Amino acid sequence: MPALTGSVERITYYNHENGYTVLRLRPEGKGRRMPNQRIPGLSRDGLATVVGNLPEISPGEHLRLQGQWINHPKHGQQFNVEVCEQALPATVAGIERYLGSGMIKGIGPRLAERIVARFREETLDVIEKKPATLREVSGIGPDRSQKIVAAWDEQKQVKEIMLFLHGHGISTNLAIKIYKNYGDSSLEVVQKNPYQLERDIYGIGFKTADNIAQALGLTKEHPSRIEAGLVFALNESINNGHVYSPREQLAQRAAEILEVSLDLIPPALDRLAVDERIRPEILSQMDAPENAPARGLLAENQAAYGTPVIYLTPFYFGEKGVAEQLRALKDSTYTVSSQISLPDQSLSPEQQKAIEMALKTPVSILTGGPGTGKTTCLRALITALESQNKRYALAAPTGRAAKRLSEATGRSASTIHRLLSFSPVEGFKHNAENPLPIDFLVVDEASMLDLLLTNNLLKALSAGTHLLFSGDVDQLPSVGAGDVLRDIIASETVPVTRLKTIFRQAANSQIITNAHRINQGQMPIFAKEGKGEFFLFPAEDATAAADWVVDVVTERIPKKFGFDALQDIQVLSPMYRGPAGVTTLNQRLQQKLNPPSPQKAERQLFGTIFRPGDKVMQTRNNYDKDVYNGDIGFIQTINLIEHSLSIDFDGRSVSYEWNEADELALAYAISVHKAQGSESPVIVMPVVTQHYMMLQRNLFYTAITRAKKLCVLAGSQRAIGMAVRNNKVAHRFTALDGRLKGEY
Repeated sequence: MPALTGSVERITYYNHENGYTVLRLRPEGKGRRMPNQRIPGLSRDGLATVVGNLPEISPGEHLRLQGQWINHPKHGQQFNVEVCEQALPATVAGIERYLGSGMIKGIGPRLAERIVARFREETLDVIEKKPATLREVSGIGPDRSQKIVAAWDEQKQVKEIMLFLHGHGISTNLAIKIYKNYGDSSLEVVQKNPYQLERDIYGIGFKTADNIAQALGLTKEHPSRIEAGLVFALNESINNGHVYSPREQLAQRAAEILEVSLDLIPPALDRLAVDERIRPEILSQMDAPENAPARGLLAENQAAYGTPVIYLTPFYFGEKGVAEQLRALKDSTYTVSSQISLPDQSLSPEQQKAIEMALKTPVSILTGGPGTGKTTCLRALITALESQNKRYALAAPTGRAAKRLSEATGRSASTIHRLLSFSPVEGFKHNAENPLPIDFLVVDEASMLDLLLTNNLLKALSAGTHLLFSGDVDQLPSVGAGDVLRDIIASETVPVTRLKTIFRQAANSQIITNAHRINQGQMPIFAKEGKGEFFLFPAEDATAAADWVVDVVTERIPKKFGFDALQDIQVLSPMYRGPAGVTTLNQRLQQKLNPPSPQKAERQLFGTIFRPGDKVMQTRNNYDKDVYNGDIGFIQTINLIEHSLSIDFDGRSVSYEWNEADELALAYAISVHKAQGSESPVIVMPVVTQHYMMLQRNLFYTAITRAKKLCVLAGSQRAIGMAVRNNKVAHRFTALDGRLKGEY
């Protein structure tokens, strides 16, 4: 099989989903080490085009490839890779390019040049075997020398497992994560139980672990595989917002994923239950969605006893805990007096009633759409609490929601994690043994509360503490599993005030009036002749809508209204894929607003190109860094030598290693779900029929209520009509309302 060895000059194309790569390779030693071997397809600059499904490769890496030369009708001769092995260069020029490419943390191009000038062909041996000798090079002291050696050792250890992992779709950055997690036992862990990777390493899913397991010879029917597939199927359901899965539906989904007989599923469920990884339950009055199976494997059991369901263990105890703790709070004695005169006499009767209810009852809910005075209520409530010298706290599920709450009330507000003093090592410091020292807690944006966070919050409230949930129940439910606010309201066990009156100032806002029209199933009214704050740019297809989005964000809005395209405008999209999806819009907006430049460092990590100045979003909770899912910041620096990037999150600089960048995504455009709890001066969104699967009233309503001053849609009246008419709220499998009512 033909072979090709050399250093990667640049990556032309990389598909993060399947690893398909087009790169330019500088063959090693042409004309000297391979005098008799003619390399076909070399361009004038001496580079060969290489294509194939590869791990994530970086410029500067040295590769030993096997494959076939093919003649592409458009692009000419290319080397189609079948086997890829990372190797070390052998020539002086190759060694200098390798070290200077940023592959080894702590060495940049200039230092690489000095090191190679001193040690020539022996450079890599010196770093490997005689690292103290590096201090003979100017600019390398004891600290730098130790850093270079540590980086080299890590790289060497990673390379030993890369030969195995590359063949199974694991990138270099994920391999580094595996090594950091398991150390020298990495290969042993991977070979002994590859499914452990899915449980321990963020970024490695069941399918990748399964590929490795089957390559190691594990049969499709192996018990470990069946158990891992069941947990994966259950997590898949949880990622869609469900707290549990009906047993039959779970069994069928797992058998489909695993491609095994249904007969193998019940014994695996029994083993998982014995290990306490899952919790079986019978829900006698489950209100199932339309797509739930009506009959089949367990139909006779359903008819006789109810519906068998399966929880992951933390979610079972989470749901049970929320119900028990809410009941305990409701039954506790009161510590706050409602017999006071409220200073704000401009309150409406329904607002007055909401405040009195919050002061009088231990647990209550305040809901209502934009412009109905929820914030006015909260301000008056705070004044009442302060007049009694009561200790209170204001909290919200996300940092952006907490910031909004603080700005609206003029008082300090925090995320729930910060309120409970979360520590990655110790967990929530405020808990049942160490409750919050407060008399009253206000939780804003309560529609965003997921089940597990609510459970931890309630654990930290002692008997007698009053709790007010405030939020808009007509918005999208939480990103995490559960539908807490809707379930509590549906249980009818907690008093609810729903504000309905739109106040005069809010009634003058096209955004607010249109939000209420949409919520009532009516079409929005658009501004005409360029005057107003709610606009539609007509487009019948997704590509045309995306063109409008890019144009209005980068040109029209900044010029006409003076808003900053990066700081003031947020693009939302209902979906990730397609021409008007989040992914493509991010690429196009990045190209326009932060294009590549010789003066700017850039780095492709996990399939995304990052540059200083990029708007990015954290996509998972990282308690060590104190940044959370949905936080938005801007890249300050990318350090090509130290393999790190720093991000400004609201004035706080946070550093990321390159192998942590899979937690980040470009945020020029984000999904509507990720925008919950935030506001922006300007919202721009495509609304096209190609997004029909996501065109729902509560999603559309949530999107436009993110806009404070200007809302611009690009799309068709037909697509908008589809969203307005579709009032079917996606049902989630939860049992909190039934548990609150005492049904099970």
